[in-house]
This record gives sequence, structure tokens and C-alpha cells, in this order.
Amino acid sequence: MQDWNPGLYRQFESERTRPARELLERVPLKNVGTATDLGCGPGNSTELLVQQWPQAEVTGLDSSEAMLEQARERLPGCHFQHADIRTWQAEQPQQLIYANASLQWLTGHDTLLPHLVEQLAAGGALAVQMPDNLDEPSHRLMREVAATSRWQPLISAQIADRKRLLSTNQYYDLLSEAGCQVDIWRTTYYHPMADAQAIISWLSATGLRPFLAALDDNQQADFLRDYHQALLSAYPARSDGQVLLAFPRLFIVAVKTRG
Repeated sequence: MQDWNPGLYRQFESERTRPARELLERVPLKNVGTATDLGCGPGNSTELLVQQWPQAEVTGLDSSEAMLEQARERLPGCHFQHADIRTWQAEQPQQLIYANASLQWLTGHDTLLPHLVEQLAAGGALAVQMPDNLDEPSHRLMREVAATSRWQPLISAQIADRKRLLSTNQYYDLLSEAGCQVDIWRTTYYHPMADAQAIISWLSATGLRPFLAALDDNQQADFLRDYHQALLSAYPARSDGQVLLAFPRLFIVAVKTRG
């Protein structure tokens, strides 16, 4: 798959940063000396950590060199590391591990999250926000278009790229058993968008990437036309001419109380 496109990702930076900020507001830590932003992207979420705890040693971690380049330009005083979240090991116990819209791309949460808790210092917090929108029309229609006779031979292997999240009960039990006090909630944002094409612009930087990865430029344009046609009936114009993109997200703040 091609590297992430920071410019495309940042087109909706305000909307993407809002849940990151709201996640941070629920972190019950006053003093943080060490923090890691897992899947830091272009640094918009890392910047929130720096603003909240200016004296902290904040590290941003991402698997995309393009994203890290943007993050380093944005926050030259921070340390950024090219690494895979799945194999990341903190050099010292972290007081905050923060993962905004990154862990949904990874499988094996039943082992990944306890592993992240192990990287926390006593009293530290794991703060996670993940899109939970696979059943929304925006994502359901990606799969339906990809399953048509025209696209199924090319895209079928890509559809499984992002797995469903565990249930809230499973996350609660998993993190409780790992020695944490768990705060978990779900929020659905409703983003006014200019039209269905704006939805495609948003998702081209994220959810559409696995579907487009196997296609050449002409095929991508054709696939997006088919997808756009499907979106038109699912997202009718509201009274002001805009459409509403429903975007559910799952939030977790787990504070390590033992272990």
C-alpha cells in the first residue's frame, strides 16, 4: 500500500483533532513527565500533548515516513520515531500512552492492549480513540461496491484490511484484568459536509486506502465514481444543501492501578 498522504489527511484536520482533544480532556493526570503518541500522523495530536504538558518528554511514533516528516516540521522540539505499534517497546515506563485513531488498523487487541498497559508506569494512563464506523453507509458501501462483479476480482483481498473492534464489554474486561480502572464511552459525531464528494475526499486519506491500493489510477477513478453514485442516495442533502456524515468513535481511558 502507498504511504499515507499528509496533505489529504490534513484537509479535515479540525474534524480529526476534535476527538483527540476530547479524549485528552478525560485523561485524569495532572503531571506527566513521559508520554508517547502512537500513530502520531502529521503531529496534530502530538501537539495537544505538548500544549497540555509543556515540560513532558513527548515522543510521536508512526509507521509512515511522510507523516513523520510533517510532524517534525510542525514540532521540531519533539522526538519522532519510525516504528510499528505492534512491536514498540518503551525505553522507560510511560505516564501516558495516547493512541488517537490508530489502533483500529491493528488486529489482536486482546494481546495488544495489555502489552501497552505493561509499558505504563504505576498510575499512568492508556488513552485510546478509535473510529467505530464500519456499519455506517460510508463504509458499508465501500464493501458493497468492492463486492460487485467488476471490482471483486481486484479488491477482495483488500477488504479485510481493517477488522471490527471488540465490544465495549470486551475492552472493559480486558483492561480491568490488566490492572486498570477503565473509563469507556462512545460518541457519534455528525459532520456537515458540502456533498458526497466531500465524504470521498475525507475517506480517501483513511478508510478508502485499502480499497484503492490494488487499483491503477484509471481504475481508482472508476471505483470512486461507482462509490460516489452509491453515496448519493445514502447521504441526501439537508435543508441547507449540505449532507451529514455520521461518524461513531469509541473512547477508552485506562488508568493503571496495579501490576
